[in-house]
Formats: sequence, C-alpha cells, structure tokens
Amino acid sequence: MKIGLAQYDPAIGAFKHNVVHMIRLAGKAREEGCELIIFPELAVCGYPPLDLLERREFIQENLRAADRLMSEVKGIAVLYGCVSLNTRGAGKPIHNTAILFEDGKVLAEVHKRLLPSYDIFDEARYFEPGTGSTPVNFKGLSIGVTICEDIWNDSVVFSERHYSVNPVAELAEKGADVFITINSSPFDIEKAAFRYHVLSRLAAKYRRPFFYINAVGGQDCLIFDGGSMAVDVTGEIIAQAKDFAEDLVTVDTDTRQGEKHTISVSKEEAVVKALKLGLKDYTDRCGFNKAILGLSGGIDSSLTAAVAAQAIGPANVLGVIMPSPYTSETSIEDAEALARNLGIRTIVTPISGIFDSYLQTLETVFEGKGRDVTEENIQARIRGNLLMAISNKFGHLVLSTGNKSELAVGYCTLYGDLSGGFALISDLPKTMVYKVAGYLNSEKEIIPRRVLTKPPSAELRPGQKDRDYLPPYDILDAILEKYLEQNTPPDRIIAEGFNPDTVYRIIQMVDRSEYKRHQVPMGPRVTTRAFGYGRRYPVCHGYRRQAENIG
Repeated sequence: MKIGLAQYDPAIGAFKHNVVHMIRLAGKAREEGCELIIFPELAVCGYPPLDLLERREFIQENLRAADRLMSEVKGIAVLYGCVSLNTRGAGKPIHNTAILFEDGKVLAEVHKRLLPSYDIFDEARYFEPGTGSTPVNFKGLSIGVTICEDIWNDSVVFSERHYSVNPVAELAEKGADVFITINSSPFDIEKAAFRYHVLSRLAAKYRRPFFYINAVGGQDCLIFDGGSMAVDVTGEIIAQAKDFAEDLVTVDTDTRQGEKHTISVSKEEAVVKALKLGLKDYTDRCGFNKAILGLSGGIDSSLTAAVAAQAIGPANVLGVIMPSPYTSETSIEDAEALARNLGIRTIVTPISGIFDSYLQTLETVFEGKGRDVTEENIQARIRGNLLMAISNKFGHLVLSTGNKSELAVGYCTLYGDLSGGFALISDLPKTMVYKVAGYLNSEKEIIPRRVLTKPPSAELRPGQKDRDYLPPYDILDAILEKYLEQNTPPDRIIAEGFNPDTVYRIIQMVDRSEYKRHQVPMGPRVTTRAFGYGRRYPVCHGYRRQAENIG
C-alpha cells in the first residue's frame, strides 16, 4: 500500500483554512497513487488549543469541519487527528482522537491514551483518555494507531515511565503489522535525534515498521518542526519529510521504499529555521506585516535583525539606532554595516536629550544620591518607549532582543530592553547566540565580524562590559543549563568543578528574577526547558532562602 505522510501547518481555530488545506493535500496524494494519507494530531483544530477547548462552540466547529473533510475527500482513505466527544457520560467531555475514514465512512476511531501534563503539556486538563488499544484493519493491513505520547512510555527507551500502560506493547501483542503515530510534537534542539532514537528502538524491539507524522509551524512559543518519517523493522529510515516546512512524502508498505527529503545537518541550522518559522507564523497570524527593533551594534540585536530579515523579508524590518552619551562610534558603525548587509531600513534617534530631560526632572527627587543602575535603566526604558511609540504609530511588531542568559539572571530592564511583542532569541543562551551568528556568517559576512569578536556591553555607562556583572558566558551558560534544564542541585554542580560562590550567586540571581520573566514577551522555544510554557515557578516563595543561607 502506498501511503502519504502529510505534515502541514494548521492554524488554531482556523477550521475552514485547515480543512481546505487538508482536502487539497488529500487530492495531491491521491494523484500520486496513495491509498491512504495521514495528517498530524489535532490537524483539524490545530495544536495546542488550550482553553479554547472549554468553549462549546469551538468543539462544535471542530466537529463540523471534520464532517466537511469526510464529505469532500473521495478516492483515498484519510487518517487524521481531531477533537471528538466523549459519549460514555463520565469523565472529561472530549477526547484527543485519530479518525480513519474512506469515501464518507468512518472505519475507526482511536482515542489518545497517554495524556501528558509536564513541561509544556497540559492535556489531562481537557481530554478524557482512551481505555484500550486495538489494531485497525485496513486493506489487509493490521495498523497500530497511536497518538504522540502513546509511544513515549516503552521500557526499551524510557527508564522512568510516567504511565502504567503501554499502548505500543498492547497493539503488538494484538497483532499490529505496522504502527502509525500522528503527532504534534514541538521542537527543541535535542528532539529530532531523540525522536529517531525512540522510533528505531521501538521498531527493532517489536520488529514492525513505524510511520511517524508530525505537524509543522509556529504557535505562540512553540515551534513544530515536522521531520515526519518512516522506519523499517531494523530502525532504518525509509522515508523522510523536510524539517520546518510543509511537505508530503510517500512510502510503500510492500516495497518498504519511500521518498527522502533533506533536513537540517546541524543544530545551528535547525535553530535558524525554527526562529524564522516561529516569527513568520506569529506575524502572519497576529496580523503584523512589519517588525521593528533597536539596533545597538551588539550580537543580540544583530542576530535578531538577521533572522527577522530572512523570515519576513528585509523590506519589512526597521532598525532603530538610538545612541546615548555612552554609545561608541564603533557600535553605530557596526549597526549601520549590519543594516546594509541585510538590506533593511534604519533610522537614527539619539536619546541623549531625552536622557538629560529625565535627569533634570528627577534631580530634586534623587538629591543626595549618586548615579547607579537607575540611570542605566532610564536609558533602556527611553529606548523601549521610543520603539513602542513607533510601533503604535505604524503598526510594526516590536522584537525584543534579550537572550536566555540575560533573562535567567535578570540582566535586563523591565519596560526597557524587555519591551516588545515577540522575544525572538529569548530561549537562546548567549553562547548559542554566537554559534548561530557564526552559522549565518558561514557563507558570507552578514553580521559584521567585529560584532562577533568585541566584548559584549550594554554601553549604559563609561567602559561598561557584561563581564563586570557576570562570569564569562561559557561558565554562566554551563551552570544555567545544569540548573534550569537538568534540575541539577547546587552541590552537584559544584562537584563538577564550578566555583561555589559563582554557582550560588547565579542561582540567587535566577530565583530573584522570576518576577521579571513573568512580564516579558513570549518567544520561540528552542532549548529543552524554556521559560514560560516549559518552566513554571512561583514568583513569591521562600525556598530560595535555603540557597542563600548555604551560600
């Protein structure tokens, strides 16, 4: 049987758009000789719908859209994900469901059994889990249909299992010939390799091929990277869809041959694609045509501008250069050189006069107080206000330019550099920022070389450097990765050779900055544990005092 793996980019709640797109793809697969086309998890309504699932009219529109799909697709069977009603009368009112139909007739319904409620997921809040797993018979093939998390609980892969049941094992025991799993699995820099590890191990263990169909697109903080694939009983990839792009690939269950399309060859390439896709879908779906950002001549704003220019086009990006009394000439030169390389428009708006006005206004209030970080933050807030004013006047989306390292330790200013509508690189540690910038420069110089080599500085006072406040970024990021992403306790981090005072100081900075992170714009998730969706800590708590006392 020839099967089409259709990874496409659904918009949440855009039912007409989604179904029309699915109908078109089904027609294309039929023309290519496919007998079955497979779409991702919740393909009709988009993923994750969150509390829209609590609105009765949203569920009804989802059902009507599914009916339209079934009535209009002929000559090819369709397996797709949607929301269905729980008709048993007990439990949550809806299921996360995979439906198989052909020529207007439903052949099977399979409800997702394992509902994740960790990291970015909260499915148990909305859905009632399925109660059993039975293969679906279609054209002489016994298919084990699973939905995303259903394959993430097998002992051959996971030493720590979150659930008491294993749908894959049940389906194998009941005679499934092949496994098909529909997914809306979000991207992080480790995910693609781990997905293949899971699929290859499961295929080898159960001696069955696995077909994995993933969504693609940007949704708020989440990026769905596609990368749909089929693996044979040895775990070898026999079909591969592109990453970070809509795609349709075919695979034959008889010959076990399929199409293989190119995917990213490095983490840096994948990150750039993820950021571009996230920004493109965010601007399109939120109604923005253009973006604006402050250009400082530093690495963070340079990378943000470069990705934005590629994502939405250089004609749609405006860079604002806002020199203060402490801005160096080389920083202005670097910002202008970057803009020329990218082909984006810039305006220069000095803030020295505005800054002087602030100081004069506050002179009496601040009498007897020397200059400190307050005056530095005033400059950052002036810049944030100017960007937001231009945004209001012209309807541009403000891109904030802070990185994950700064957000982690609070080296950023509320209502200043944190102002904006989308924080494009907010989940990139500073060391990753340099690596990704280097990747962008690998074929030709886009970001001026001096930007990559000069010491990072906010330039908010004479001679300021980031190293005046923070340890070297390679040390800082190593500690942050262990503490934030791996949940490693301080004593174990220290045991790995890090300076105790440095470890405790960084952890205290992270904990004390939680209130800032609750007020920053959303940004795309690329690491295994992002702020916002992926890391939910209380602002007010006393647990941090233990670290302070120990340190």
